[in-house]
Amino acid sequence: MTTQELAPATSTRKSATTTLSTGQSGVSEPPSTRGKTSIADVVVVKIAGMAAREIPGVHDMGGGLSRTLGAVRDRVPGGRPNVGRGVKVEVGERQAAIDVDLVVEYGVPITDVARDVRENVIAAVERITGLEVVEVNVAVNDVHLPGDDEPGSPSEPRVE
Repeated sequence: MTTQELAPATSTRKSATTTLSTGQSGVSEPPSTRGKTSIADVVVVKIAGMAAREIPGVHDMGGGLSRTLGAVRDRVPGGRPNVGRGVKVEVGERQAAIDVDLVVEYGVPITDVARDVRENVIAAVERITGLEVVEVNVAVNDVHLPGDDEPGSPSEPRVE
C-alpha cells in the first residue's frame, strides 16, 4: 500500500482486501507465520453491522432507499437479510474507519444509543479483525414510531 495510514476502500476494486500479515515461507519458520492473512472489506462491513444491531434502541439500519430495497429483498423467497446495510468502511493496512446509518426507536436517548453503537462496533471489529478502528461515525436517519410496522391496523376508510 501507499504511505497513507488509511487508504479508502473504493468501489472500483472488485474485491477489496486488507493484508494483515505478510507471513514467511519455509519449513524453518514457525507454523503460525507461514503464509499471509488478508481480510475483505465486506467482512468488516458485516462485523460492524452485526455489532450495531446488537444495541437496544437500534430499530434498523440504512437510509430510506436502502431500507426499502432491503425490505423487498427480505420478502423474496430465498432472500437473506443484508447485515451490512447502512455500513460503509474505509480499510487501510492497519486501521479502519466506519460510518453507520441508524434508525432508532422512539423514546430512547439518541446520544446513548450512538455511544453504545460506537463502543460495540469498535470492540467487535478490533477483536475479530485485529484492525485498529480510528473512528465510527453514527448518523441517525430516522426514528421508528410505535405502530409504524403494524400491518392490519388500517385507519377507518373514508369512503365506501
